[in-house]
Parts: sequence; structure tokens; C-alpha cells
Amino acid sequence: MILLLAYGAVLFSFASGLLALMTDQRQVLLGLSQYWFKTIPHSHKCGQSVLEGSLQETRYPDALRQAVFGLLGLSGMFAVLAGLGVMVGKEAVIGQISLGLPWLPWHVRFDSLSGFFYLIIGIGVGAVSLYGPGYVRAYDESQHPFAALGLFTGLFVSGMLLVLLADDAFFFMIAWELMSVASYFLVAFQHENPANRRAAFLYLLMAEVGALAIILAFGVLASFSDGFTFDALREAKLSSTWASIAFVLALLGFGMKAGVVPVHVWLPEAHPVAPSHISALMSGVMLKVALYGLIRFCYDLIGDVHWQWGVVLLIVGTVSALGGILYALMQVNLKRLLAYSSVENIGIIFMVLGLSMIFMDNGQPQLAALGFLAALFHAFNHALFKNLLFLGAGILQHQTHELNIDLMGGLIRRMPHTSKLFLVGCMSISSLPLFNGFVSEWLAFQTALQVDVLDNGVLRSLIPVAAAALALTAALAAACFVKVFGMIFLGQPRSRHCDNAHEVSDKGMLAGPTLLAGLCFLIGIFPGVIITLLNSVAGQLLGQTLPNDSALGWLWLAPVSAKQASYSPPLVLIAALIAGCISFWYLRRNPATVMRRTEPWDCGFGGLTPRMQYSCHAFTMPFRRIFANAWIIDEQIDKDLQGAMNQDVAAIRYQLQIQDHSWPRLYEPIARGVDRLARQVGRIQTGNIRTYLGYSFATLLLLLWVVS
Repeated sequence: MILLLAYGAVLFSFASGLLALMTDQRQVLLGLSQYWFKTIPHSHKCGQSVLEGSLQETRYPDALRQAVFGLLGLSGMFAVLAGLGVMVGKEAVIGQISLGLPWLPWHVRFDSLSGFFYLIIGIGVGAVSLYGPGYVRAYDESQHPFAALGLFTGLFVSGMLLVLLADDAFFFMIAWELMSVASYFLVAFQHENPANRRAAFLYLLMAEVGALAIILAFGVLASFSDGFTFDALREAKLSSTWASIAFVLALLGFGMKAGVVPVHVWLPEAHPVAPSHISALMSGVMLKVALYGLIRFCYDLIGDVHWQWGVVLLIVGTVSALGGILYALMQVNLKRLLAYSSVENIGIIFMVLGLSMIFMDNGQPQLAALGFLAALFHAFNHALFKNLLFLGAGILQHQTHELNIDLMGGLIRRMPHTSKLFLVGCMSISSLPLFNGFVSEWLAFQTALQVDVLDNGVLRSLIPVAAAALALTAALAAACFVKVFGMIFLGQPRSRHCDNAHEVSDKGMLAGPTLLAGLCFLIGIFPGVIITLLNSVAGQLLGQTLPNDSALGWLWLAPVSAKQASYSPPLVLIAALIAGCISFWYLRRNPATVMRRTEPWDCGFGGLTPRMQYSCHAFTMPFRRIFANAWIIDEQIDKDLQGAMNQDVAAIRYQLQIQDHSWPRLYEPIARGVDRLARQVGRIQTGNIRTYLGYSFATLLLLLWVVS
């Protein structure tokens, strides 16, 4: 039954894509109707104009769009039910699909790990299914046909779900490529923009390089086994050297899709140009599928992890977390900022996975389970609040036609519901108490604080440094999203579009983010529900659960022991409510004497204007001065001088460009090397038939020599 639910999720997502193709048949149906009414008696032709009018109205495509996203919502619901069912049942379900090569059918396995990521996909797809119909209505059908968008969205979701079901390397790579290629077309959806085409090409190029690395990693395991099924790969007997080679290849392949530094450069290019609901699925969901692949490969297929691998993940995760949030701080484009924030959160997940590997190889399986659980919990939380923020960014773009934060402002009065939802997302991603992001990062800190059980002096020195970097990352994330919320929703509007903005009228566009915001709050208050489910995943892969059973209590969370650290979200909520009520009573006890309404201080200029407000660059200037070496900064100040001896400043122009170090130091040398190599290889093409015959003759002689 559980496997049928999992299959149902895949089939419904496929069906949504196929149904989307029917939106292109509107003109065909109109032509058929005209032909039909020409062949029937005159008395019935009165219905022709009625039918043509109905086909020309927007109700027909709107109903079809609703049906497409309805099927996508059913896919999400079936995915949630299947994931919860297998995690509660704690037993793997296996099957086989008679597709693929004759001697290699597609093997299927659905266990707790797959079920957990099914749950992540299901929630994200469910929110998008509510949000999508209202959002895609704004696209011009002649330039951006919904048929293409709906088709590749369905294939994209199907590919992600099939990756989680795959139980052999062949099926896994087919599903992986389906996910990658479908998402490429979604990134290139608005292909009339050169920046979109460039981002899509970069994404596809790096996705295929990553896929090659994953194939090579599977090949290493397959060379020591007797088949491509995961059961055969689990039996492979690898030396430490070959296991490490397989791990490095898997880290490169899955890390490239996940967006860890330095193979992250496609992510801030691709996510901002995709439609907002696709950006939400890519950032909130697809990155987790890459995480699933790494966990499946290392913890399940290889099985015997090494602490050195954990150190690699710890270093890569620390650099990604700090680098991601520092680059996010400097961004002006809202979706680009959110994309870099995904690099940061993926880095946090990799850091804690590294801690899990270190503790496991050093004989601390329960602490390894704690780190593993913290990583998965943060992956779940990131899927919730990043989907929420990207959908919120889509609402802002839909209503203001802006993504430039410097051109927004004052939207809290014009879009109050959206501002509340966006505030929940900002507080969650900033890891503030009472929201889900705090719980998973708190568990990550609790894992790092157990470093005293290790005997290795290098690890005892390295892990506290990584924990300090994690604390710095959390502080910078809070500053980043203070900037985001303050500059977008507070102050005065900085553009005409923002001044005329109003709350979105489509209820579905608010329903999806509201669902996600509610989950961010509920899981922040009752994290034990998710921790209980995650314990089944840790038990399946590691054979261990949390060190302390009381961590599963609904009131107190004590992951190691109550003597070391504990946290009670319900009690914190009660304390916050009491403090809020006291503050409200104190401020309102005598409004006539306490409250005073007046214009804010205007610096003596006679009224506030938007030009007096902070810009993004002004807000982040202290961080730019402190962490100047983290970016390539090109800052220019041009002054127009006038008057006697040019003493008066008539105008000032300020320009700031910030570039990622990865481009000039890693990718541009690679590009130049490939270009030089291509020019050298191009010399082979002489255009002379005799030269080509000579090549053929030399090749024939070489092959005869090899065969002999």
C-alpha cells in the first residue's frame, strides 16, 4: 500500500505535465468547433458564437491550469502520505518496474530515508500547487506558454521522486538526468533574456559534469561488486583508498548539485531567473535530493565512513556557510540573495554531517546519530522557510514588478498579509527561538559541543573553530534578513510601483506561503514530532537513535542529557506571551500621557524622503569593511566639482561591484584552458581530404597493432 502511494505521487506529477500540454490545443478546439457548426443545421448555429466566446474567454485555460496544479497537489499529498507511512512503519518496501534494459529492470526501494525526503518534496509541491495558478496567470501565453512550464514542472517533480525510489545505479542516473534536464528548461523558460540563457547553459553544464562524477563514483563501487543494483553495491569490498576515491567523486557530483563552495556558481545564476515557484522547488527541494544522494552513497552503499571524510565535509561546509551568507549580505536582487542563502544553509548541513562521520568513526555512535539527525532536521527546516521566502519573493515581484531591494520599501502597510508571512520566513532562517530554524541549529551546536569525548587533538581543535564559524554565520544571517525585511517592508516606498502596490488578490498565492509559515511555527514549538520520525531514519542507517530518550518529549528537548542542555519551546512561547502582555498593558495603561503621535525626526530637512533611507550598500558597509577580503570589490566614487578652484561638489556618483572569488580564480582559468585546447585540437581540421585519409590510415594501423 505504501509503495502504491509512492507510485501515485510519481504518476500524478507525470499526469500534471501531460495535462499542461492540452493548453496548446485551445486554437485546435476553436477550429474544430467552427468546422462542426458549418456542418449542422442553421437552427443550431446560434450556439456557435456562444461556444467560440467561451473558448476565447480565460475561464477555459484558467480551469485547465487549476487542474494541472490540482494534479500536482495530489502528487504532493500522496508523497506526504507515503513518506509518513514508511517512516512510521520503519520497514523498507522493495519492488521492480519492468522498464529499462532487458537484463536490467528498474529496481525500487522505499525506506525511511526515502520517505523523509518524500515528505520534504510533498510539502514543497503541495504549497506550490496552491500558489501556482495565480502566479502563472501573469505570463503572456504567446511568449511564455503554460504548456511548456507545466510539462517540465511535472517532469521535474517526477524526476526528483524517482531518484528517491531508485535502487540501482542505472535507474538512479536516469531519474537524476530527468530531474536535471527538466529543470534546465524551467530555468530557460524566459529565454528571450540573454542572462536567462547564460544561466541555464551554466546550470546544465555543471549538472552534467556532476552527473559524470556520480557515474564514476558508482563505477568504483561496481568494479568491486557483481552488479549495478544497490544491494550488489553494498556488498562491494573496497580498500580505504578506493573508498576515499568513491567518496570524493560522490562529494563532487552531489555537492555540485547541492551548491557547496566552490562548485556553487550556477546556483545564484539559475535560481533568480527561474519562475518563483520553480525557484522555490529548486532551492527548497532539489538541493535536498542532492543531499539524499550523498547520504545514500556514503552511509548506505559504502557504509564504513572514515573520520577524514568528516573533516572534509566539515571544512567544505564551514567555507560554504560563511561564504554563502557573506555573499548574500552584499546582494541587491532579492532572489539572488535567497540563492546565496541556500549555499549557506547547505553548508550548515554539510558541517553537521561531517561531525556525524567524525563521531561515528571514533566510536561514538549515539553522538553520530545526534549529528545525523541535526543535519536532516535542518534540511527539513530549510525546505520550509526557503520555499516560504521564494514564494514571498514571487508575490513581491508579482505586485511591484521589482526584485531590486533598493527600489522597494513601505510595503508593510500596502501588503500586510505578505509582510507577516515574509517576517515568519526571515525569523525562521535567522534561527530565532520559537521558529523551526532555531531548533535544528541548536542541535547542531549541541553536537559540536560534545568534542571533549574525542581523543584526537587535531579534531578537538578543529571542531570548536567550526562551531565558532557556525555562530558567526548565524549572526550574519540575522543581520542579512534584518536588512531584507527592513528595506522591503519598512520606511517609505522608493519607486512608483511600490507606492501603488497592494495585497495580492488571488487567495491561493497566499494560501501556499501561509501553510509553510504555519509549519515553521508549529515545528518550532513542537519539534519532537519531526525528531521522532528522524529517529527511524537514524536507526535504519546508523543503528542508533538519539542518546537521550527524553529528547522525544513534547515539552523538553534534551538531546544529550538534561544536565548538559535542554530547551522547551512551549515554555519559551508562554514566557514570550506573558512578556508581550505585560509590555502591552504598560504601554496602554494611560494612552493620553504615554502615547504621543508626531512626525518622525527629519534631520532638519523639512520632511522625510526615500533618498534619506539606507540603501543595501550603506547597510552592509561595516561588514564590507570588516570582511573585505571575502569578495573582489570594485568601489568607485565620482564627484562633479564646480565653483572657484573646484571647491563645491555639484554631484556624486557611487558605483559598487562585488564579484565572487570563484570566477576569476577557478572558472576563468578553466575556461581559458579549454579554449586553448580547443584551438590546438582545431588544427586537426585542415580541410584537405588527403590529410583525413592519412588520419584514417594511421588509425587503422594503430587498431591492427592493438588487436594483434
